[in-house]
Amino acid sequence: MTGLSYQLYSSRNFPPLTDTLTMLADLGYGHVEGYGGLYEDLEGLSAALKSSGLTMLSGHFGLDMLEDQSDRVLSIAAAVGMTSIYCPHIGPQLRPSDAAGWKDFGKKLDDIGAVYRGAGLKFGWHNHDFEFVAQADGSIPMDGILEGGPHLSWEADIAWIVRGGGDPLDWIARHGSRINAVHVKDIARDGHCVDEDGWEDVGHGTMDWKGLLEALQQAPTGIFVVEHDNPNDHQRFARRSIEAVKGLWDN
Repeated sequence: MTGLSYQLYSSRNFPPLTDTLTMLADLGYGHVEGYGGLYEDLEGLSAALKSSGLTMLSGHFGLDMLEDQSDRVLSIAAAVGMTSIYCPHIGPQLRPSDAAGWKDFGKKLDDIGAVYRGAGLKFGWHNHDFEFVAQADGSIPMDGILEGGPHLSWEADIAWIVRGGGDPLDWIARHGSRINAVHVKDIARDGHCVDEDGWEDVGHGTMDWKGLLEALQQAPTGIFVVEHDNPNDHQRFARRSIEAVKGLWDN
């Protein structure tokens, strides 16, 4: 375990980035995870990270960029010290509809990842909910992705597994050896946090993070990334979440 990280997408609605990084460092986070638009000003991003003392161990990159601009991705990763990069999503129009299609997609990701693995980086897939919804043929997309891409790492977003109808403990038991990073987020009780898309501060929702962290001890997970897709107060979310997770780690 390398320490607690924070997905900066959680704070996208609360600029400027420099203030967010200062807040996170003051709260005790050691790392952050990058995404899309943050890479446009790479010099500014690198300077802000250095000033805050935080490191960007991992980052999300779109499929097109990973496939067509590998030199750019590698330069970004090198500039901020990333050790792991993940493809985080594909739109509905690109999603296969059967087991063979998802297996082929996993192979495509695996092939794309060769250049990044060759550079010493971990490369893999970050899930949402749709990968756990059964297709018409009864297959589960995430099974196909992992089967088709045997070299892929997996950044497991545990709460999205739950929202997709999956059992995270079962997935950890079967594929824990592929899980190199985890998104730590929480789901609100029914009817709560409606203005935050039903997400909750970590440790204050319905997810059994104590049990999940115990299960993940058997996986080679080195990066734990706190995330909330739509907080209405990112300082409250960041503070309450790190307090909760550190309390679980200490116990």
